[in-house]
This record gives sequence, C-alpha cells and structure tokens, in this order.
Amino acid sequence: MHGNDGISIKMIFRNLTGQNFQGKEYADYIRHIAINSMGFTPGSIEHCRDGGVIDTGTIPNV
Repeated sequence: MHGNDGISIKMIFRNLTGQNFQGKEYADYIRHIAINSMGFTPGSIEHCRDGGVIDTGTIPNV
C-alpha cells in the first residue's frame, strides 16, 4: 500500500496492529475488513516511509 496524504497509511497500520481499537471490535476488523476485504494475512507487517522502516507490528490470526 502507499499514500501521499501522510495520514491514511499510518491510520490503517494502527488499525491493523490494534493501536486504534481492541477486543471484539479489533477482532471483527481483522476478520472482516483486513483479511476478507483488503486481502491481508496474519503475520508481521512494517510501516515504511522514504525507504525506511518506521514501525513494525503483527496482524493476529483471530
């Protein structure tokens, strides 16, 4: 994924790694949005900017 607005990719990364919400809401987001709609799979992910990694996280297998 990529974006130029400086906000949307960071927000999606935070959603995927459970920083924006938790519990059932987070599990539902991972199952229905991240995996079923966006095509992500459980595992490690990186948030990169200008060729460098600025954050890492994990998409859980829920």
